[in-house]
Amino acid sequence: MSARHSYTLNGPFRMSRGILQNPTIAYEHWGELNSSADNAILIFTGLSPSAHAASSPEDPSSGWWEDMIGPGRPIDTNRYYVVCINSLGSCFGSTGPASIDPILGCPYQLNFPVLCLEDIANAGLLVIEALGIQQLHAVIGASMGGMTALAFCLLHPGRARALVSISSAARSLPFSIALRSLQREIIRKDPAWEGGDYGDGPGPVMGMQLARKLGMITYRSASEWQQRFGRERATDDLADDAVFGIDFEVESYLEAHAQKFTGSFDANCYLYLSRAMDLFDATDHGGSLDDSLARLELERALVIGVETDILFPLHQQRELADGLKPHVTSVDFAPLPSIQGHDSFLVDMDRFRPTIARFF
Repeated sequence: MSARHSYTLNGPFRMSRGILQNPTIAYEHWGELNSSADNAILIFTGLSPSAHAASSPEDPSSGWWEDMIGPGRPIDTNRYYVVCINSLGSCFGSTGPASIDPILGCPYQLNFPVLCLEDIANAGLLVIEALGIQQLHAVIGASMGGMTALAFCLLHPGRARALVSISSAARSLPFSIALRSLQREIIRKDPAWEGGDYGDGPGPVMGMQLARKLGMITYRSASEWQQRFGRERATDDLADDAVFGIDFEVESYLEAHAQKFTGSFDANCYLYLSRAMDLFDATDHGGSLDDSLARLELERALVIGVETDILFPLHQQRELADGLKPHVTSVDFAPLPSIQGHDSFLVDMDRFRPTIARFF
């Protein structure tokens, strides 16, 4: 699914480690830009979502943040003009490894330049400038998007008055890097990956499914698995030819998510975006976290974390909030007790809606 709008740069786009010619950035938007163009909110997504964060007359299907964006909702489109970017490197309308290289006339695949979150942030700047926006009311991101939002503020001080970072951090921990590294290896070890040159074929379906299962395990918490599934059996009787088949409901859940992911996301795009998360380190912008955050020109910031998040643990949210306080006039830190782990910002709306609504 591609976003309903896109911007194409007429010329070269300089990346951290390469150059793209005439890249396209897909986006969706809601609400109206006011006469002074100072009510815009820019949203960067996590690794796998498209720009379709909420429904609209153009696309009435529910978005991935449907309960958060819209008239009268925490990000109120009666007040704000909201733009959500599909990440550079993704496969939902923005230029990425699955796109056609205009020079070679075939998909970039592994010829796509090394992707950094700073590149995604700079691509977002292209879109808001094309829309006539010089300064954002706020920039928001969750997970990978939170890192990208922070990169945006570090690269372009003063372009946003506020930052909202959700279940994210200034850098990835070794634990998170190890998990994502294993996911990437699983995909690359699938023979159908073919060194990234799988063309228009299905590609490494098994590798993508296994990587997705591992991802789903890390996105939620052990407490939720216990409450939600316990040791419920998926079936009472095992067929003779399925000795190692699915025995438990939690296995059925993982299998369903893996099957749903099949064909919906390009494998090379996944590899590039996953590595970009690992490569990001806010200290690269100043030598230390404090020196980097001193570059910011923000009026307000909100940092939200979840107690059961194992990918971006709560102490990382606290580190970011504490690091922001000497350099930002108003910093709110919201540790939430959700049991749904890293994915809480997508599913535990009863906790997240009030926190974000108060900020806006």
